[in-house]
Amino acid sequence: MSLFKYIIKKFEDNRLKDIDYNSDELTKIHRLILEEKPMMKNVFISFHKTIKKYAKQYLHNDGIEVELGAGVYPIKNTFKEVISSDIKKTQYTELVVDAQNMPFENETVSVIYGVNCFHHFPEPEKFFNELDRVLVKNGGCILIEPYYGFLASSFYKNSFDSEHFNKSQSNWTNKESQIMTGANQALSYIVFKRDYEQFINKYPNLEIVKNIRCNNYLRYIVSGGLNFKQLLPNYCIPLIKLLEFLLIPINIFLALHHIIIIRKKR
Repeated sequence: MSLFKYIIKKFEDNRLKDIDYNSDELTKIHRLILEEKPMMKNVFISFHKTIKKYAKQYLHNDGIEVELGAGVYPIKNTFKEVISSDIKKTQYTELVVDAQNMPFENETVSVIYGVNCFHHFPEPEKFFNELDRVLVKNGGCILIEPYYGFLASSFYKNSFDSEHFNKSQSNWTNKESQIMTGANQALSYIVFKRDYEQFINKYPNLEIVKNIRCNNYLRYIVSGGLNFKQLLPNYCIPLIKLLEFLLIPINIFLALHHIIIIRKKR
């Protein structure tokens, strides 16, 4: 075990030790942890407001808006019009939706959101086919996924035993990926960065409009996310936001997440 991983493991929330990450118990504990962490909730709200802003800026909004993999704090908590869904039934979501086989009629969805869920899809090609089917013209999908810069690569390789971070995976398919385990957190890098030409050739009706680095990485780290202990008190949030702003020029090295905006052409 590397020193970096050893240190991270020391900060793991004790309630998550020996938990089956694909069980309903994980959902309950994650929600409890979130309610104890205003700083982490602030990170979620920041994600929600940012992707909603980009949806209005880049996508046609005449149709229903759906979040996939909504987890324990859906976008609906911030924007009531967004339908919340997940791969399994929970008390925090409205629908059970498989992203690779969606229950929506052709060309009825204007925007699909996904926060840290894309890398869990075992067969991304099926997801892209579904996007092309259910989205209206100029509608689209906005994903927030693990970034692939210097800090992110080290962080994701060492932080989660239930998932991995492998930029060298030969293809996009990962049959070992389950609801919350086995996923390759580098999948967005593989599909949208490394294999960009392959993506645009395979899906000519889907265009990548933007690939943008998120800038709330310090709040995410300091809050401990949903798996680790918080490092600083909540009254430090304004100071942390200021530091994030001052460090914008080097967030290519420090960012932990990026936003991918995909738009349907016709």
